Amino acid sequence: MTTEFTIRKGQLDDLVELQKLFLETITEICKADYNEDQIDAWISDTKNNEDRQRWINILVKQFVLVAHIRNEIVGFITLDNGNYVDLLYVHKNHQRKGIADSLYEKIENEARRQNQSFLTSNVSKTARPFFEKVGFKVTKEQTVVRQSVKLTNYKMEKKINPNR
Repeated sequence: MTTEFTIRKGQLDDLVELQKLFLETITEICKADYNEDQIDAWISDTKNNEDRQRWINILVKQFVLVAHIRNEIVGFITLDNGNYVDLLYVHKNHQRKGIADSLYEKIENEARRQNQSFLTSNVSKTARPFFEKVGFKVTKEQTVVRQSVKLTNYKMEKKINPNR
């Protein structure tokens, strides 16, 4: 099923809506792969607004794309340092509609435009199948500790300019 959405560059005015989408997506979509304590640890800084400056830095320093339907942001992706996919989230009510595919394609095109040879990301259990679908390979399983709670994620990489 396809849905009409548009993609534009992210801006500082998007901050609150992006944080809300981040929180709701993790809380609802990731609960199949992470328990309640893990989810609480994962989102605690954003939920308590302790990482507001981090979010501002993302919007100012990273290449950020947002997808929207009408006036609602339904997904976003960020590219840090030209080759690191930092964040990719799609609203819980808009999963499996091609939004992540479109956002990712545009980010990969931007990385190619910047003449990057590969992309990397630290990917949750929930996002791993998507990243594998678009050609990423797991290079390492990792354990991240947040607030004394262990979470598993994966360091993943994709070659995008094999001639480099």
